[in-house]
Amino acid sequence: MYLAADNPKSTVAGVYSSQPAGEKATANISPSQPAKNEAKAQTPENVNEKKGATGDKKTVQTTTSLSNARRGWGIKRNDKHQQPEMPKAIRDTLARYDAYWIGSPGEKVLYLTFDEGYENGYTAKILDILKANNVKAAFFVTGHYVKTQPELVKRMVAEGHIVGNHTMNHPSLPDISDEEIKKELQSVEELFTKLTGKKMKYLRPPKGEYSERTLAVTRQLGYYNIFWSLALVDWVPMPGGPQEAYQSVMDNLHNGAVILLHAVSRDNTEALDRILKDARAQGYTFKTLDDLVAKES
Repeated sequence: MYLAADNPKSTVAGVYSSQPAGEKATANISPSQPAKNEAKAQTPENVNEKKGATGDKKTVQTTTSLSNARRGWGIKRNDKHQQPEMPKAIRDTLARYDAYWIGSPGEKVLYLTFDEGYENGYTAKILDILKANNVKAAFFVTGHYVKTQPELVKRMVAEGHIVGNHTMNHPSLPDISDEEIKKELQSVEELFTKLTGKKMKYLRPPKGEYSERTLAVTRQLGYYNIFWSLALVDWVPMPGGPQEAYQSVMDNLHNGAVILLHAVSRDNTEALDRILKDARAQGYTFKTLDDLVAKES
């Protein structure tokens, strides 16, 4: 589910939930505010010399001293194609744990990402459109998706896209222990590596919910948390159809935008070719999360 932030009629969203098939929605969390019933910081079990997302040996250190206040993702938008505002305290916390949500304000670069909780029949067409426009994207997949759509996952890799981790069962990470977070990530990683021979290093936290503890644990496991600076209420049909999807993206493009789209949306799929072509016509270029992390590191 999404919270449409400043404008209740807007399809551009601040907080989202991408749910695998059959998963029930959870309550919205107000942007950048702790949940009322926030989880306590968890004491991790002993985790010694376990392989992380990059294949290197990782040891998860204790996180009991870190805040586990659950925060939902929220941004303050504008209508001037400028980067959204983000409180300095949040920016500093994200930077401390190598988490990303936006690129450079000085470059007309876009980073396109899709969340894949389940397949709704549109991903093959999305891949066709990306290939025709020579655009590389990132697809964040759940364990359910890897299990049920192995050919599409293999195609993503074969065509040069990044496949990121969206957890095995899509839990809110602040609600589970350090050891459970490790299992959620490594279960997907193992399925993906067995299928493709590749590793994972990017994570999109389910529902956009995180805490300082979860940022620390997931980074120790080798992952970069990837949030976003532009997203839509796109997991249900839009009243204005593909034109609304197109206009919602184009009206909110900005330098360094990390764009989140859901691949379950027919409206997104039908608008995608126009979005890619018209964004380029406005002088934007598309780069990958590898470019983003390398540039900002």
